[in-house]
Amino acid sequence: MSRSQLAPGVEVVAVDGEGLAVRTPDGEFLRVRTGDADIDALRSRLAGADTPDTDATDDSDGELARLIAAFDAAGYLTDVENAGAVGHPTTAGATGSHGHPADTEVATGQAEDARTDAWPAVRRDVLVLGDPVLTEPLTRLLREAGAAPRTGTPGETAATDAAAVVWCLDGPVPDGLWDDADRLPERGVAWLRCHREGWQAHLEPVAAAPGDVTSAHLRARRLAATPAHRELAAYWSGPRTTGAPVRLTTPAAALLAALLADDLTRWATDAPDTGALPARRRLRRVDLRTLTVTEHPVLPVPDVARMPVAAR
Repeated sequence: MSRSQLAPGVEVVAVDGEGLAVRTPDGEFLRVRTGDADIDALRSRLAGADTPDTDATDDSDGELARLIAAFDAAGYLTDVENAGAVGHPTTAGATGSHGHPADTEVATGQAEDARTDAWPAVRRDVLVLGDPVLTEPLTRLLREAGAAPRTGTPGETAATDAAAVVWCLDGPVPDGLWDDADRLPERGVAWLRCHREGWQAHLEPVAAAPGDVTSAHLRARRLAATPAHRELAAYWSGPRTTGAPVRLTTPAAALLAALLADDLTRWATDAPDTGALPARRRLRRVDLRTLTVTEHPVLPVPDVARMPVAAR
């Protein structure tokens, strides 16, 4: 008997007070009407767990079978036995709410050539953190560009003496992980980061001075820009139910590394901006299935004004 699991790029999250939501390969969120189904059993099945070879005997079993069939009909499942051979998924025809701002498409398959000026000595020390699938090609490119990248640990960011910090994650950003690093621009340390959410990678702008866009700003902007803000927040917080993993291909990792290296090289050499948006106000989103890059304008989020003290 074959077993099914969620296809690459499809994930399920529990939304506080709202039940379950599925994040589709396109990054949309759809509510799941679970009815009387056992939620734990559903999530276990979607993760590829074995199921008893018995007929449905009660309403809960029948609801579970209905939901599994609905996921399969939508193209959100793949056979466990074939998971290792699964390529890029076909986009299903469902509609939902994107967890990102409206985009401006950029016709590109590679990073633009960076300026070839020598990398200034005072900006050569670059601390690189994150997952090797991204940090290894990035480190090679930075070294070729004239920087002196070195790998480190998250604990080093708070007191680093590096000129810049780059942090790359092959997955979503856990709550609070980048809070300390978001204060780096206040000390004059450049701060660049990227992460992956399913089949979408997000390359955030370089923050190099007070008032530049931080990770916290981007999270706030993305939540404000989507009606699926509860689902997106739940997705970030986890836990997430997944099946077959998304694996970064060599070309995809190379593209992300090239874009990051280009951004950091332009910062280090004070090269002029290119494209329609200023580099420090630009979020890049990369579809890892097609290597299409889109740009999104983003601004810092101002501090909330304090409430005036009531007159006595």
